Amino acid sequence: MKKRRRFSDFYLLLILILMYVPILLVIVYSFNASRLSSVWDGFSLRWYQELFRDRSMFQALRNSVVLGLLSSFAAAIIGTLAAAGMSRILPPGAKVMEYLSILPIMVPEIILGMVFLAFFSLLALPFGMVTLVIAHTAICVPYTYLLVKARIVGMDKSYVEAAKDLGAGETRAFYDITLPLVLPAIVSGMLISFAMSFDDVIISVFVTGVHTNTLPIKIYSQIKTGVTPKTNALCTLLFAATVVLATCSALVARSLTSDRSIKKT
Repeated sequence: MKKRRRFSDFYLLLILILMYVPILLVIVYSFNASRLSSVWDGFSLRWYQELFRDRSMFQALRNSVVLGLLSSFAAAIIGTLAAAGMSRILPPGAKVMEYLSILPIMVPEIILGMVFLAFFSLLALPFGMVTLVIAHTAICVPYTYLLVKARIVGMDKSYVEAAKDLGAGETRAFYDITLPLVLPAIVSGMLISFAMSFDDVIISVFVTGVHTNTLPIKIYSQIKTGVTPKTNALCTLLFAATVVLATCSALVARSLTSDRSIKKT
């Protein structure tokens, strides 16, 4: 048992090192005065100053945030309604529709990018933010759908039946009973969708316009000329923002849990 525990602790430590040491190096070298990451030339805020003077980088960041919010919100609506509707379809039709719904997850992104490119060209849609939102919504819908569908399957059906017995219609029962119960799954799906949209490169390259640039594409295009420590500074700020948001989310969840326990007692 002791050997197994030691092995488990060593394995966990190895995973943590592989995950967080690269992030730590990015943070450290964002304060490096040298342009070369392999050479430490002293502490400096030079790259943060250059980052805040780079309007194109912040424009790309703004586009990525707007794109992530729009696509995750649209995916939440479509995925939630799809999950609610699919739960009423009987097999084998439900299985077929479910496989078709999660197909964008299984298809390689480069294939999806080419499909979207051909589809938008056929419709003569101008490439830009509109095509980006449509494409990202399509790839984000399955994440919300799967989470909400699992929540609906595990939900007690007697709540909805009781609401209907009291005179509530289908729409009223959905908004008053089903929606509050599946809301945590919707929020989780939106967070995953936002992360997938914010991080996407391959599909965005195929459907973006000349004047519309996202942050992943901006960073990817800089590889050709060499990534400067300014990118490290941007990654450090994004990591700090992620930590702050995750901490706030944990604190809010803990406060809600404590409030519920107090009310029960």
